[in-house]
Amino acid sequence: MGTEILKLILNLSLSLRPLLIVALVAALPAACAALAGTPTATSPPAPMVDSPTAFPTGPSAGRVRPAAVAGSWYPGDPDQLSGLVDDMLASAEPVDGAPIGLLVPHAGYAYSGPVAATGFAQLENGEYEIAVIIASDHRAPLSASISVWAEGGFETPLGVVPVDEDVAQALIEADSLIAFDPAAHEGEHPIEIELPFLQRVCPDCRIVPVLMGDDGERTVKALADALLSVLRGRKAVVIASSDLSHYPSYQDARAVDGATLSAIKAGDVARVRATIADLMAQDISNLATCACGQGAILATMKVAQGLGADTVTILGYANSGDSPQGDRERVVGYGAVMFWRYEPPDLTDAQRGELLSLARGAIASHLEHDAALDDEVDDPALRRRSGVFVTLEKEGQLRGCVGRTRADLPLHRAVQRTAVSAATEDPRFPPLRADDLRDVTIEISILSPFRAVTDVEQIEVGTHGLIIFKDGRQGLLLPHVPVEQGWDRGTYVDHLCHKASLPADCWQEGATLFSFTAVVFGEE
Repeated sequence: MGTEILKLILNLSLSLRPLLIVALVAALPAACAALAGTPTATSPPAPMVDSPTAFPTGPSAGRVRPAAVAGSWYPGDPDQLSGLVDDMLASAEPVDGAPIGLLVPHAGYAYSGPVAATGFAQLENGEYEIAVIIASDHRAPLSASISVWAEGGFETPLGVVPVDEDVAQALIEADSLIAFDPAAHEGEHPIEIELPFLQRVCPDCRIVPVLMGDDGERTVKALADALLSVLRGRKAVVIASSDLSHYPSYQDARAVDGATLSAIKAGDVARVRATIADLMAQDISNLATCACGQGAILATMKVAQGLGADTVTILGYANSGDSPQGDRERVVGYGAVMFWRYEPPDLTDAQRGELLSLARGAIASHLEHDAALDDEVDDPALRRRSGVFVTLEKEGQLRGCVGRTRADLPLHRAVQRTAVSAATEDPRFPPLRADDLRDVTIEISILSPFRAVTDVEQIEVGTHGLIIFKDGRQGLLLPHVPVEQGWDRGTYVDHLCHKASLPADCWQEGATLFSFTAVVFGEE
């Protein structure tokens, strides 16, 4: 499963690598991002030459926490910083949906900046007034057990980000484990490092900075419950600031981080905790931790789910070995994950008709003129990024069925390209001829994001499509297939195994299952 997750995001990670070169950070940060010295080193990174003597500040009452790592972990010059952050954000791939929760890394921008950008860029899909940023303490004194910076703001070279003092105070009053402990925040980097991204994508957002002194279940529950009690009805996003594996080799990091991300994608807090415990027990060389902000991740998952998130999307992955400055013998992993609520497209008859017309036109253009047809549309509903299957039938019999499971293209464009593939690239059938097209009917299935299946009892025949990964093979069946064939749940999953060229009971051990739903419509 970890390997499959990394395969799904490898293309995104590689597309971000050129940006790693432009980030002007002199040395790997200490603590989470440090690769030099011992795993527990906490000495500050070397300063950058552009480190300013003072930062611009905006109006903010109360105590302002000064920037601690500007000029070393990220540029200290405001113009250079804003230009760098904007470049990284512009290169991030948008997905459909607005985050309720995010996981983003917090190393120096030369190493984790592009991955962090893939998370923050998604905030442009929603409206937010508050960003709760949760991290684990990285240096003494540790929070006991949760410290909220409750007044004033946090300073960066781009100005002061104000704290939402009402929410911060409400958190402190919600549980005895939560307090305002300024000393715990002094010199800490994992909240500060996220702020320039937030300042560029959500300049009017107020923040609630939270540090956790431990990741025990009592602490995670206390913070999650408190946040759920104060955030309902507010335009808020909860952000976990955490890197992934620390100090294994490049290949070991990819395996460890793939397993951790797979557990996070399943949306099961207990599974994440158990997966990390199992990985730490495997005696992997130089592995100091699987996630330096485990508590922050678990609390964010709980809060996002409590606020309605039902979908988890892995946005990006890399490790410090992907950077030109990185040492592949000793790396730190970085992942970006979005927790959000999927809303299926509610298309009108006219919109469905337009998509079917685009599909037919694209096939005709290819068959008659050997030309690609990528017509543009203005309708925002048809520009959502979605996975798509296109099914062709001739005289009631299947004539081609091909899909794109990744939501990496706008819907109208995905429909056009997938329609041509269904007509010409389904290996079960010869390519369609131009004079065949008039006898063909077209059906379009718009896919939801995939959701991990942790128990086959979760599968609803007629509602869920399925995809299985096992032993390097995969198979997919659309939601209507078991209904048409009269299969029950067990037969459905057995036939899914057959689709992947695996034994009928392959799903019972060592396989990874995902479910999805689909909006299906077709020509008369």
